[in-house]
Amino acid sequence: MPTIIVVAVLVIALVIFSGIYTDFLWFNQLGYSEVFLREKLAKLLIFASAFAVMAASVYFSIRVAYRARPVYAPDNQHDDNLNRYQVQLEPVRRLVMLGIPVVFGLFAGTAAMAQWEKVLLFIYRVPFGQADPQFGLDISFYTNTLPFLGFVMGLLISVTVIAFIVGLMTHYLYGAIRLTERGIFTSRQAQIHLAVLAAVFLILLGVNFWLDRYATLQNNGGYRAGAMFTDVNAVIPTKAILAVAAIIVAILFIVAAFIGKWKLPLIGTGMLVITAIVAGGIYPWAIQQLQVVPSQQSLESQFIGRNIDMTRDAYGLSGMEVTPYNATTTATPGALRADADTTANIRLLDPNLVSSTFAQLEQFRPYYEFPKTLNVDRYTVDGKVQDTVIAVRELNPQGINPDQQSWYNQHLVYTHGYGVVAAKANTVTSDGKPDFIQSGVPSTGLLGTDTSYQPRIYFGQSTSEYSIVGAPEGTPNVELDRPQGTTASTDASGESLTTFTGNGGPSLGNWFNRIMYAMKFQSSDLLLTNGVNEKSQILYDRTPEERVAKVAPYLTIDGNPYPAIVDGKVKWIVDGYTTSSYYPYSQQQQLQEATTDSLTAASGAGALPAASVNYIRNSVKATVDAYDGSVDLYAWDTQDPILKAWEKIFPTSIKPFTDMSADVMSHVRYPEDLFKVQRELMGQYHVTDPGKFYNNTLAWSVPDDPTTKAVDKQPPYYQSLKMPGKDKTAFSLTTDFIPQQVKNTDSRNILYGFMAANGDAGNVKGVKSPNYGKLQLLELPDATQVPGPGQVQNTFQSDPSVSEQLNVLKLGQSDVINGNLLTLPMGGGVLYVQPVYVKSTGSTSYPTLQRVLVAFGNKIGYAATLNDALDQLFGGDSGAQAGDAGVQKDPGASGSSTEPGAPASTNPALAKALNDANQALKDGQSALAKGDFAAYGVAQKALQDAITAAIAAEGAAAAAATPSPTPTPAP
Repeated sequence: MPTIIVVAVLVIALVIFSGIYTDFLWFNQLGYSEVFLREKLAKLLIFASAFAVMAASVYFSIRVAYRARPVYAPDNQHDDNLNRYQVQLEPVRRLVMLGIPVVFGLFAGTAAMAQWEKVLLFIYRVPFGQADPQFGLDISFYTNTLPFLGFVMGLLISVTVIAFIVGLMTHYLYGAIRLTERGIFTSRQAQIHLAVLAAVFLILLGVNFWLDRYATLQNNGGYRAGAMFTDVNAVIPTKAILAVAAIIVAILFIVAAFIGKWKLPLIGTGMLVITAIVAGGIYPWAIQQLQVVPSQQSLESQFIGRNIDMTRDAYGLSGMEVTPYNATTTATPGALRADADTTANIRLLDPNLVSSTFAQLEQFRPYYEFPKTLNVDRYTVDGKVQDTVIAVRELNPQGINPDQQSWYNQHLVYTHGYGVVAAKANTVTSDGKPDFIQSGVPSTGLLGTDTSYQPRIYFGQSTSEYSIVGAPEGTPNVELDRPQGTTASTDASGESLTTFTGNGGPSLGNWFNRIMYAMKFQSSDLLLTNGVNEKSQILYDRTPEERVAKVAPYLTIDGNPYPAIVDGKVKWIVDGYTTSSYYPYSQQQQLQEATTDSLTAASGAGALPAASVNYIRNSVKATVDAYDGSVDLYAWDTQDPILKAWEKIFPTSIKPFTDMSADVMSHVRYPEDLFKVQRELMGQYHVTDPGKFYNNTLAWSVPDDPTTKAVDKQPPYYQSLKMPGKDKTAFSLTTDFIPQQVKNTDSRNILYGFMAANGDAGNVKGVKSPNYGKLQLLELPDATQVPGPGQVQNTFQSDPSVSEQLNVLKLGQSDVINGNLLTLPMGGGVLYVQPVYVKSTGSTSYPTLQRVLVAFGNKIGYAATLNDALDQLFGGDSGAQAGDAGVQKDPGASGSSTEPGAPASTNPALAKALNDANQALKDGQSALAKGDFAAYGVAQKALQDAITAAIAAEGAAAAAATPSPTPTPAP
């Protein structure tokens, strides 16, 4: 039996060691061993401190109680039973007296170790340079010092309570406390021992009461976060009274322990309990109900103002530019002339819909895949900034043929994806497909070719399995590279093979490391395979989020890393946030709830974790090399005191943003999750007057996404636009606001506000654009009649002409899919643009852009190109040159549709074509019912002819009704 126990302990120790050792290899290979060692050392020291305090306190409490045991002969049955327990315990007494403190010490150390961030932030705290409005203390006291003191007080109180309990039980076991006919007998030594512990508890309780005064500024139980009227005028004073009372009672216990008079401390304890109930509960309740509730608006006004100011500061909203925007709803000719730059770059390619289009056109093999939601970025093409929809062709392990899913193939052969695919965001090809500027295998295009950048993707968002890569020069290649290559060795099927040549993971070149990793991944194949050599490396923790989260464990990672071709490489750009839930007077936000929208709800990914915060900063920008997995952290918000503290803790892990290359800088954008959190707050906190804030009559909400059936918030959209009052177009993140929606009521869906965050950081190394991160809010008048997204979508769907023409696209059982509904403040009003996609039936079908819907005020346009749709709105002269969405299938058609609102009956050719199509559908269904497949084929041919005729008639009518616009150059 002892041998089995020893072996089990050794096995457990070896498993633990393998985890620690392999973690160190991972951090060391990345160059972040400092983070690993300092974090482990901090946890070890905190564990040891808590263990020592708890174990020593419990041990000495037991020891003191044992030494104070009385020596007497048992004089009753109860004492005789205790004596038998003592006799049975005596052989293992020393082990028990050591074991119990050790067990409690382990629990205390483990719990304390989890608070390592609080301890380090306290030790290395950096002042905010801003005082709270109640006590005049620096904000760092609340974010760094108070949480640490709360942790220490909680630990010491737990230690005291447990020491008291084990001391009491030891006294009872050895007879220092026993039940007699005249009551409870307590020896003198037991009285002193327990009285001292009770006094220590009361002192700690008093200190805790005193600290609770400051914690009221972090309270979330009132009307708003922070100390409200009742807190300031009732809770804070009574907490001070309770603190003093607890100290006085503690002194009485110490005095009583030495004089043997227990009346005063017992009375004091009773009075303390009564005071805590009355002063700590009843009195504040009475103030709240009898004084505050009847006059809440006037009494709480000062404290609501504090909450507004501090919340806006904590979430980076205090510097927002608010612009009144008296939007017109009348479309006039030439209205978009001043916004020609914006119009030319309106994004028509919906990154949330075209993933399957990218897959069908650019996936090439089933073991590749694209993410469900693509990303929007911008590149300089032919000297102009071009918005693009971009994605990485990643490895899809599930796409490997089931017969080939051996351990060897999964971990040594299929190791990486290949290449970036990018398309212009503002235009498509003549048949509605993406207009690619980077595509193919081998990779070619305007952003880079195989000879000018590294296209292999070893680290990506869908890469979850570990891979073993690398081999000595001259060794046959085993990694599958890409289909049908000619520049590398190929296997029997003609597929290219390659070998990883970077420094991407810990070495497997020695047997010890192989054994450690075999234990880590519980894989005997890793240990026994002949595919491992002296140059082999193991790649794991391969997603950008995982890698940044491990090397910067103090950050909250944005849910949407995005790829960019920079400096000849594919790099993931990741946003990291420093957060706190202790900022005084700031409103708490639940991150997961705030960052969930129609996209994250549909995909089940992308939202932040379920944590509550009341302070957030985009403090770090990180890059992860898609080839070798190297991670670079850049201090982005150089004014953030919490980041400054972490820089003191890990001084070599974070680089200044001035080290960021100009190419990376040009692809930095405003982070999506931070913007979601900010817009959630702006629903109420755009109001800065306490009285109006309290009345809540001006509250806004983020509209639901009108393009989906589910009730989820509309996501923010990246787009290049020139905001009213600005002289330059900026790559911005935007969102709409409508009146606050109340459940089970018909709230108006009209536009009240529009917010944009400037995401252009510049393209000069070491110089950040002063406009980056600037928030601008357009406030429309309260009596605005500008339709909101929901109203616009309803107008699109209910317009008779649009519906009739959409039916043309649906012929042949095709699906019509509404793309994202973009809002653009331009032309003195608000322009809405929505691409319309058509997806045919079949397993290999994919959506293509076929039409564009636009709206301005209550007028809509619908055509095959954005230019034509805008000209319908603005009387044949929009005054802007939009991106060309040439999607007409008939080369002779103009691409415009009939004017919305005009029935198809005014176009006899179109009406005839629609009737012919309907008849062909009926004939085809009838033929199928009879089993006459020849007649069915004839009906399908007639249906296709009718569809072609309908599209041609539609385009010809629009060409005759609408003159071709004269492009107006951008100013």
